[in-house]
Amino acid sequence: MSAEGRGPSVLTLVRGRADRLRNLMRGLAAQTVRPRELVIAWMQPEPAPDLPDAGCPVRHILVPGEAMPLAAARNRAASAASADLLVFLDVDCIPSPTLIAAYAQAAAAARGLFLGEVRYLPQGPVDLAALDRLSEAHPARPTPPDSGLRREPDAGQLWGLSFALSAADWRAVGGMDETYTGYGGEETDFAARLAATGLPTYWVAGARAYHQHHPVHVPPLQHFAPILANAARFRARHGRWCMTYWLGQFRSAGLIDWDERAPEIRLIRSPSEAEIAAAFRPDALFS
Repeated sequence: MSAEGRGPSVLTLVRGRADRLRNLMRGLAAQTVRPRELVIAWMQPEPAPDLPDAGCPVRHILVPGEAMPLAAARNRAASAASADLLVFLDVDCIPSPTLIAAYAQAAAAARGLFLGEVRYLPQGPVDLAALDRLSEAHPARPTPPDSGLRREPDAGQLWGLSFALSAADWRAVGGMDETYTGYGGEETDFAARLAATGLPTYWVAGARAYHQHHPVHVPPLQHFAPILANAARFRARHGRWCMTYWLGQFRSAGLIDWDERAPEIRLIRSPSEAEIAAAFRPDALFS
């Protein structure tokens, strides 16, 4: 697996944020095990210019769609990938030097859905030599194992920032459901469908990534309508709600009538432009 050309395919989705992508590519160039390729799914008319050397071949896929076609972009990238192992890395993430090696070792040891730790960087210029010192762990996420793999009973711990699985397991469930449009839900639905096949979920030691800072909304009122639609779609399929933390925040803001036992969400009103603006948190690390 360590020989160049035999590693996993790394897949990332991009709309804007070319500066973040460049740091991701610099991180890939510093890997102890080189990936076979980087597949970039561009959710914009054309690739960004002046991209750095990623230490591996780079393939560019154009994915049209105005409403952030996240599921479709992942599916197109996965279809274009040539490796047996797919490593999905968010464009905001810089991989630690051992990320590719750790995911490859995990896949050689077990069959599963593999999750890596993501630490969060503060505002300001990114110092690639000081990522461990500057970054913080997410307070709501589990601590990764010191070595090897640790079984995770809740496949819903999957976040799209960093995860890996075999191309065969991706294809077995048909990839991500493209009826989830806009923001939210498609990753949790994908994890639930994988779990239903009996595929185990694992945390992976050494697969650390660093999330580059960007402003967030707390709660994410700018995605209010798609979150409600995608939560309802998930509830209809799986008989339970996803994104409950955000739904609870929307309820507390007086926007919806909802609880986890309810079969549906009752819309009270949509957020105003002033409320969306007030939720903007340029300095917050976590949404």
